[in-house]
Amino acid sequence: MKTTQYNPSTLEVSFAEALEDLKEVIQKKLPNNDIIKIENTISADNPMVKFFLLDNDGDPHEIVLKIIQTPDKF
Repeated sequence: MKTTQYNPSTLEVSFAEALEDLKEVIQKKLPNNDIIKIENTISADNPMVKFFLLDNDGDPHEIVLKIIQTPDKF
């Protein structure tokens, strides 16, 4: 499938949504941190998904994932 739109692309949006849907799976891999909130900018060019975490000591942390699809190679 050729990508006709990159701002954002359908694949970028689907991938960002999939990351949000995997919250419980990701949480299981982070035993010393709790995911307390997820924010997204899914409709923006290069969507971002931001995870807000709280560790066992009560310290907050943020992990930001920016989704970028590179141009198709022909």
